[in-house]
Amino acid sequence: MLFVFLLLVAAPMVLLGGTLAAAAPDDSPGATETILYNGIRQVEPWPPEYREMSRDKPAPVPYLDAPPAVIPIDVGRQLFVDDFLIESTSLHRVFHKADFYENNPVLRPDRPWEHESSADASRPASAANPFSDGVWYDPRDQVFKMWYSAGYYPHRCYATSHDGIDWVKPDLGVVPGTNIFFAGCDTSTVWLDLEEQDPAKRFKLWREDRGILGLGIYYSADGIHWGKPLGRTGSAPSPCTVFWNPFRGVWVYSMRASCAGMGRYRRYWETQDPLVGIHWDALDRPEVGPQSKGPMRLPLWVWADKFDHGYADSDFPAELYNLDAVAYESIMLGMFSMMRQDTTDQRPKVKEQVLGYSRDGFHWHRPDRESFIGVSDDLAAWNAGNIQSAGGCCLVVGDQLYFYVSGRRYFVSQQGEPRGEYTTGLATLRRDGFASMGAGKSGGTLTTRPVTFGGKHLFVNFAAAAGELQVELLDADGRVMEPFGRAQCVPLRGDRTLQQVRWRTADDLSSLAGRPVKFRFHLTDGKLYAFWVSPERSGASHGYVAAGGPGFTGPTDTVGRPKGP
Repeated sequence: MLFVFLLLVAAPMVLLGGTLAAAAPDDSPGATETILYNGIRQVEPWPPEYREMSRDKPAPVPYLDAPPAVIPIDVGRQLFVDDFLIESTSLHRVFHKADFYENNPVLRPDRPWEHESSADASRPASAANPFSDGVWYDPRDQVFKMWYSAGYYPHRCYATSHDGIDWVKPDLGVVPGTNIFFAGCDTSTVWLDLEEQDPAKRFKLWREDRGILGLGIYYSADGIHWGKPLGRTGSAPSPCTVFWNPFRGVWVYSMRASCAGMGRYRRYWETQDPLVGIHWDALDRPEVGPQSKGPMRLPLWVWADKFDHGYADSDFPAELYNLDAVAYESIMLGMFSMMRQDTTDQRPKVKEQVLGYSRDGFHWHRPDRESFIGVSDDLAAWNAGNIQSAGGCCLVVGDQLYFYVSGRRYFVSQQGEPRGEYTTGLATLRRDGFASMGAGKSGGTLTTRPVTFGGKHLFVNFAAAAGELQVELLDADGRVMEPFGRAQCVPLRGDRTLQQVRWRTADDLSSLAGRPVKFRFHLTDGKLYAFWVSPERSGASHGYVAAGGPGFTGPTDTVGRPKGP
């Protein structure tokens, strides 16, 4: 797998005079430096050490302040979610929100065991929704698979779908006559590990067993039969979740902590082996940061700042309730569950999904703090509150990304009993559609920083039904590299998530492989979402495809042309 064993180490961060700043690199003998797949240079120690948290300003993103002189772009589609790739531009960036599927929710509690609640539930509820858990496309069985919470804590269940819309709850035989595979828990994460060589460990599960310290770790060959836990982590208050960073080959524990003044926030831990180095309660290291609930010996990571607002512009101090993440194309995509209002008698907690992007796996760029997937103002709607991401975050389905989220609502039963209903909804987004660089009728340009590639064929994701897109290549000094000038580029028109760029007198870009070049995009009346150079004419990006999707055979895009369900 591309770059899976690269070791990432980064400059430590400290709070200086109320602002976060990068500590100087350690140039003492023995200090090591690693260059990531995207050219980012980082030095030990890793992970970075924050000494304090502050709401006053966002945490810095060092690689945006000092990007590489030359950026390799061989891994995945190159997205414009930040200025990492951009040297200059007159285009304007717009961040886009996901659209809810019109017939939501796609999964409802309609089985007897999905109407049960634990004895200590504050409000009885019917539930069929992931609370992290996981939604994946399994290329072996060619089916969508969902692991979800059934009832209010009592059960964990499993469903399948051939199109991601209509879901079946099969009799698994674990609890005869039901789709229950495990007794209930508060939070769990299921990961389909397509890089795992041992078939018995293909599925991995972390679950927070109520009343038992830490996350239990389980392996399974089929995602249904799990056996006994093979290990247990240190303390992990709900919700703590886990994700895989394939760019560095580490499992990352997204650990909840909380303290006065900041509320909930996240601490960080990573390990190459899920069962090794997870007993952090016994770590011989100082408790960094404010005294709080949670695994205090783990490094501070991310928190809400002054740009994270309360619901409907209230003065509620937003909190970071959870962070799930996944590798998508050339970046780590983070789904930040921002709590904007606490529970009331009328609605559950107002938690909405806000996106973040990381190119080193630790530092997050969060340019848009508005909800990417949000609650409804209608208190009777399925998504009146508590929008929670699913493990795996999103799937690539043809030209779209599928995001499955839980939603909750409160109501009063016919018997006058306060109850809750927790369901699963689907939201969609254009593939690569997190951000676009756009131009009006007068046109504009975007010039990249110097990049290198080993492929042959340039592809773009663009929309210019009434305009056009052309591309030219420049050398490091900004001179046009013929025959790849704008005059020779065949204009592109239309709306495509995968479109090859061609020049009239050149068959491909192989003559420029390995050389630093700049791409200059000339756009009128349209939007540019991504570009990449593929070794194949199919347009395969060889980037990561999050939780997978129809047509893909593994964790990366080796296929190219998108296929629907």
